[in-house]
Amino acid sequence: MMKINIFYIAKIAVVASVGGFLFGFDLVIIAGALPFLKTEFQLSEAMQGFAVSSAILGCVIGPIGGLWFTDRWGRKKTMMFSGVLFMVSSVGCAIAWGLWDFSFYRFLGGLGIGLAMISSPIYIAELAPTHLRGILVNVNQLSNVIGINMAVISCYLFSFDGWGWRWMMASEVIPTGILILGLLVIPESPRWLVLKGQINAADRILTRIYDKEMAAAEVQRIKASNQMAHESSFKTLLSPGIKAALIIAILLMVLQQINGVNMLLLYAPSILMDAGVSMGSHAILSSLPVYGFILVCTLLSFPLIRKFNRRTLLVSSVSFMAIGHIVMAINFQQGWPPLFALFPMLIGAGAFTLGLAPLGWIILSEIFPNHIRGKATAVVCIFLYLASFVTAQFFPVLTQWFITTNGNPAGVYWIFASICTAGALFCWFKVPETKGLSLEKIGEFWQNNIRNK
Repeated sequence: MMKINIFYIAKIAVVASVGGFLFGFDLVIIAGALPFLKTEFQLSEAMQGFAVSSAILGCVIGPIGGLWFTDRWGRKKTMMFSGVLFMVSSVGCAIAWGLWDFSFYRFLGGLGIGLAMISSPIYIAELAPTHLRGILVNVNQLSNVIGINMAVISCYLFSFDGWGWRWMMASEVIPTGILILGLLVIPESPRWLVLKGQINAADRILTRIYDKEMAAAEVQRIKASNQMAHESSFKTLLSPGIKAALIIAILLMVLQQINGVNMLLLYAPSILMDAGVSMGSHAILSSLPVYGFILVCTLLSFPLIRKFNRRTLLVSSVSFMAIGHIVMAINFQQGWPPLFALFPMLIGAGAFTLGLAPLGWIILSEIFPNHIRGKATAVVCIFLYLASFVTAQFFPVLTQWFITTNGNPAGVYWIFASICTAGALFCWFKVPETKGLSLEKIGEFWQNNIRNK
């Protein structure tokens, strides 16, 4: 029976999930600061969108640099560099005196997030044993939710007029510094080391995960899979089998951003204010059940991912997200009590966290062959963050348009419900099942598709 050092692997996955933590913390810290920024900088709806989405613009560029960094420097150093960028961003945002310098530092932090979000899932997937890969990559999502909840606490503690929002932004420095220190003690990806010809170093790392015989066999499998690595280029992404995987991954990750649930999290205090909850700390406090609930759902997602196949969870998740948006739309149309808006927010956020949120990254980390994974992930992440930028930029504008035109923002949620319905059909008919297959076996699947064309 194969022996695996579970504790060592789990420790690595927790530390390496820096990307998820940074993304989650940043997602919500700006949500809490936004009502105060709106007042201090006199922001219009479009300017509010830019204050939020400027970080996402950095995320768009991050994967391009991340591709070079992860291939040249390795996964570990790329994650460390992303943390440094994020710390600089936190300090810069805290001392900003206008929208433009604030947005510049947000952009810089977005670069760090983009670097981390391409390197972290790849790194975890490349160290994880096949039967644990889904669970360990989902640690990235757990870290994301922990970041979200830490940001909520920070927002509430500093939700006072004056410099409160500046302390919110500065609070990002402490957990980011801890995570950077943690990255100093984890190893480099053995698959990257084999790719760079550092066979002995890779074998030492794998021996800490498996027994000696299994580690040696794993090195040989990685070497065989990486034989095409030096021949791969972006043109390889257009070969028949790989192109199919690329299109599926792009559409899945775009769906992860445009489904509307991220907007529920990103603008939660503002949405509750639209529903009638009072300003500032009251809106933040009222949104706490949503953020606490997604932490519970994230913990529940671990046994679900282990028990059920990927596609069933995806379809169920996206379908319930559609239901959440429908209830939210009806809530605004019927003028139900303000706090009732929490109910559809819980449905949508819970369904998202149990399925699409973790599985999007899990499937992205495992759907491509080893030799092209870095390039493919970079391309997918560019589309992902472009979709996120467009959604974050235009959500407040579109919401205000529906309020002005119809007297409520229900139309936005009908749009999101339609997107989720189409997404559920896409997941059912187009997303392949990758559970239980090694990264090398998945690579062979697409290569066989190429030969059969």
